[in-house]
Amino acid sequence: MLTQDIVSTVITKFDFQVDKFKLSGPDNMATPLYGLFRSDTAECISKQSVTKQYVPHTSDDVLSLVEAGANAFEGDIDVDCYFRNGHFVNLMPNKTERLEIFRNDGIVPRVIINASYNGRAFTATMGFYRDLCANMSMLRSVDSTTVSIRHSSGLRSNMNELIEQFNVLKESWADLSLVIQQMASQKVVIADILKQVYGEPEKETGRGATIHKNRTEAIVKRILNEQARTGQTALDGKVSAWQMFNGIQGYVQHDATRKGSVTDFSRIIDAANDRYVKKAEQLLVA
Repeated sequence: MLTQDIVSTVITKFDFQVDKFKLSGPDNMATPLYGLFRSDTAECISKQSVTKQYVPHTSDDVLSLVEAGANAFEGDIDVDCYFRNGHFVNLMPNKTERLEIFRNDGIVPRVIINASYNGRAFTATMGFYRDLCANMSMLRSVDSTTVSIRHSSGLRSNMNELIEQFNVLKESWADLSLVIQQMASQKVVIADILKQVYGEPEKETGRGATIHKNRTEAIVKRILNEQARTGQTALDGKVSAWQMFNGIQGYVQHDATRKGSVTDFSRIIDAANDRYVKKAEQLLVA
């Protein structure tokens, strides 16, 4: 259910519009291209130019997506909002069925809405929040967990269509839960997966080798610490595919060095788009 507090949060976080202005060449030479700029900071928000026909979506359109997305869960929801070349919204149910993977290892559903200005369709993805390590993650290789939403201005007029799409997404929690349970039952060798994901350092010495060594140690430490908290034991260097994936994803989300201003939500988005996390998912999803 979308409460007035949620509406206020979205409006406050996204209290600006994205405007389209014509781009000029040297000596004010006319071009057929346009750029997109934030109305509050005048910041150019996209590396891609757009055409005269392109209509930027508005903050009200994003609110429509949030309103429709509220139908993916029973009861009230909370939201977290973030802007980086587009609008990202994390929809979080207050009360929902919790799936226990191992002892002290539970997950709850999340929906991430991505309304970017990259000329592509908006997406909404059913992901999960993991209590044990505070990971927020998505498994995009599970087909039913992502829906594509037509990029257009004036989404409120298409509210019924949006609600239908989010209702489809709501059913994907069962599919995602099944895949995660299968990952929890599958054993993999830690060293083999790390080698397939990251490869071997090109040189035995140097900065690259140091980064490789420190990253490997951090991931292994994260996995073993979590195993101790769940009562699991790494036998012959083997762990579940579920724990292996979260070790790599958790390292990228929480431990990897980031430049510039970093927020918890930006780390979630960066981890979701990280090439190593994507490769780990390809290897480990049952």
